[in-house]
Amino acid sequence: MHGNGFDAQRLSRIDSFLQTRYLDTGLLPHTQLLVARDGEVAHFSSQGLAREGSAALADDALFRIASMTKPVTSIAFMMLVEEGLVAVDTPVHHVLPELKNMGVYQGGGAGVPFATRPVAEPMRMVDLLRHTAGFTYGFQNRTNVDAAYREGRIESWHGDLDLDGFVAALGRLPLEFQPGTSWNYSVATDVLGAVVQRVSGMPLDRFFATRIFASLGMHDTFFHVPADKVDRLTDCWTMKPGEGRVLYDRGGSGAWSRAPRLVSGGGGLVSSTLDYHRFCTMLLNGGTLDGVRIVGRKTLDLMTRNHLPGGADLSSISRSLFSEATNAGTGFGLGFAMTIDVARSMLPGSVGEYHWGGMFSTAFFIDPVERIHMVFMTQLSPSSLYPIRRELKTLIYAALN
Repeated sequence: MHGNGFDAQRLSRIDSFLQTRYLDTGLLPHTQLLVARDGEVAHFSSQGLAREGSAALADDALFRIASMTKPVTSIAFMMLVEEGLVAVDTPVHHVLPELKNMGVYQGGGAGVPFATRPVAEPMRMVDLLRHTAGFTYGFQNRTNVDAAYREGRIESWHGDLDLDGFVAALGRLPLEFQPGTSWNYSVATDVLGAVVQRVSGMPLDRFFATRIFASLGMHDTFFHVPADKVDRLTDCWTMKPGEGRVLYDRGGSGAWSRAPRLVSGGGGLVSSTLDYHRFCTMLLNGGTLDGVRIVGRKTLDLMTRNHLPGGADLSSISRSLFSEATNAGTGFGLGFAMTIDVARSMLPGSVGEYHWGGMFSTAFFIDPVERIHMVFMTQLSPSSLYPIRRELKTLIYAALN
């Protein structure tokens, strides 16, 4: 038994599980897992190859964390709330006037002009934070609105649009539903990044670098991997129907080795397991790490409550085809999914545990009751291929003394 409250032998079972189930079978290219108690690392393992035909995955490998960028953007916004510069209930168009006249989809699209009806209530910052704004993602492929996102290539990080251009383009398209009435996983957090940029008067990447990453000692987290660190960036894979696993982005020379035109607060960051561990430790500590306070304890308390309308869970309110969470018993806070009913989730856990993941199958969770957190990294999309997040959670809680 460790002093950290984990059974060491049971923790080490996780590595052999990953090896047998995911690495030996070729389902995943590599895995890196960190489990901590009270911010102290209890388990840290790296398995598999960083790149095709290359050396073993190193502890300081860099991973595209995709939607695990969203909690960082949400924290950045709440830092500005704490300064009194904006509020959770501020109408979004007060900061982004380009979105003032957005209507709700009524008909049209696919070559026919859109018909819309006016919004009943203005979209508020809380709607961006909890994905109830009425936005969507082009890759969901389920409505004429997401088709218009694809047609305009408005989500392309290396396209024609910068963050301001992206907001302007969105403002010319309809919303899928009345703000505050449904949940749909969406570009809302990218819009929130534009809010952070406008309110702070600082480019989003610079705000992150100076106000969050430098303060937390997260020196390996960025939108664009610097030349002297690019050799640490792993290969990234995607699963193609009929073809199996194909290379999506090459470690040394891919898209993340160049600066993006569109800085994505919804999905653009690269990070390391140890850096994201520092971010999680700050959250577990109530907003502080090594004597540096990022946000206040009560701000984090507000962020980690269920903000879905009527106290609903995602299974009853989600319109999303795609989700980074299995929905039953899961609510959504200001930037994180929340466990609101442990029994309905059918997994061990705690009420108030909060988490999210990214499309390349990376994930984290933070349990403030048991004081544990996990950071899991790999690089394969889509994240819905395997139940690995649920398996990891089961195995980690099984190792608790």
